[in-house]
Amino acid sequence: MLIVLCVLVGLSTHMVVNCGDEDDPDICSAVIGFSPLRGSLIAFAYEGRGRIALRHGDFRRAVADFDEAIHLNPNRASLYRDRALARRQNGDLELAIADYDEAIAHDPKRAAPYHQRGLALAATGDLDRAILSYNTAVRLDPSDAQARLDRGLAFLARGQADDARADFEAALALPAGKDGQTREAARARLAELASAEPTQVSVPRQ
Repeated sequence: MLIVLCVLVGLSTHMVVNCGDEDDPDICSAVIGFSPLRGSLIAFAYEGRGRIALRHGDFRRAVADFDEAIHLNPNRASLYRDRALARRQNGDLELAIADYDEAIAHDPKRAAPYHQRGLALAATGDLDRAILSYNTAVRLDPSDAQARLDRGLAFLARGQADDARADFEAALALPAGKDGQTREAARARLAELASAEPTQVSVPRQ
């Protein structure tokens, strides 16, 4: 009997932790409604269902599920990152920034939330804070070409062409990502900067 109980608990735990890997929110809903497990473990099921909703563009549903997950397990940085992404995609930029702040407070050594917070700040027009956030992201993960590209775009929007060029060149020098779009974007921006520069005309010596 004890062995059977352990197997059932193990299966329930597996379902809770991994239900978001499937593309069927009903699995997560079943775990939430019928699993004998409670507390922070059920947060995984809400998180999984929230991620499914996020993948399908149902941002309000995603936020609602991440709300429940955070209520049950308020110390997981990834939950705040996920809710921040849902809020940013839904246009709730200030709330997204607040969630990125929480994610960073719980896990300050991870580069991604600094980068994502920079995107949200830039979208609000707060380029100064966006660049500061990008700075930390680049410091924590110097190999992230996308963070350098995004910081370069913020520099460019602020009129700092030389700083932007340096970031675009750095992004181009880093290894290409899976799709190479970051390198292509950096190359295109460098070409735009080059075409915008005044032509240097040499003056004959007298």
